Amino acid sequence: MNYQKILQDVYLEAKSFPQIGNVAQTIPQLSTIDPDKFGIHLTTIKGQDYGIGDSNEKFSIQSVSKALTVALAFSFMGEKIWERVGVEPSGTAFNSLVQLEFEKGIPRNPFINAGALVIADMLVSHLKHPKEDFLAFIRAISGTQEIDFNLKVAQSEKDTGFRNATLANFLKSFGNIENDVATVLDFYFHQCSIEMTCKELAHSFYFFANEGKTMDGNQVLSKSNVKRLNALMQTCGFYDESGEFTYKVGLPGKSGIGGGIAALFPKHFTIVTWSPRLNEKGNSELGMNALELFTTKTGMSVF
Repeated sequence: MNYQKILQDVYLEAKSFPQIGNVAQTIPQLSTIDPDKFGIHLTTIKGQDYGIGDSNEKFSIQSVSKALTVALAFSFMGEKIWERVGVEPSGTAFNSLVQLEFEKGIPRNPFINAGALVIADMLVSHLKHPKEDFLAFIRAISGTQEIDFNLKVAQSEKDTGFRNATLANFLKSFGNIENDVATVLDFYFHQCSIEMTCKELAHSFYFFANEGKTMDGNQVLSKSNVKRLNALMQTCGFYDESGEFTYKVGLPGKSGIGGGIAALFPKHFTIVTWSPRLNEKGNSELGMNALELFTTKTGMSVF
């Protein structure tokens, strides 16, 4: 299959769509991003790379990082992580407080903010130097040392992250945050601020498509555990638009309000899009359109 030609066709067709949506406004540092940036990168299971547009420009991965934090926590805690966070779609906004109260401090899944904060708490408990160790993990699975936090974005999130602070304290009141709330929030804001290119992010997600093994052969997760996380991304990776993404695209994936989407077809490829304009659900409008075009043109999806 001529992936480069397909990506070119997808890129041009997607760009011809009306450019609707707006860049994220909840984090001031993200609101300054050029809304017309657009890149796509695909990495095959054989390690071949194909990119187009702004695919080599770094952007803040934001909630895409949640797939990587839960993978790291799952790698050393196994099934015990599901004692503190669920695996069901939420059906509510990613930063909702209502559901958390109703379900007594157990977040529906690790991809909504409350669930990601619980996972962050697990990592703070387990890692000797949480931020440094998580960054080392990202560099290892991506195969590059050229990845870092964007400290301006992390600070911007801290300055305006009142809802996340509320969620963390609410979780603490239910006993589902074990560490100091400020420490957990600091880790969480830094994980979301990590900057990658589409190519680097596609390489980071490679182990999800390769039965738990990175491009250099390191076994991050077992086949069974990768299957479980891929299923979770399929059902919960796009907040309360996960059903729509499954219906239109048919791949497991994870989105972030930085405009990135990382998706994969097990045993075939990983694919990442970046376009900062978000729809009302907080997902990249152009990215979702591009991925729908891609799976329609190639016929390659999990369904």
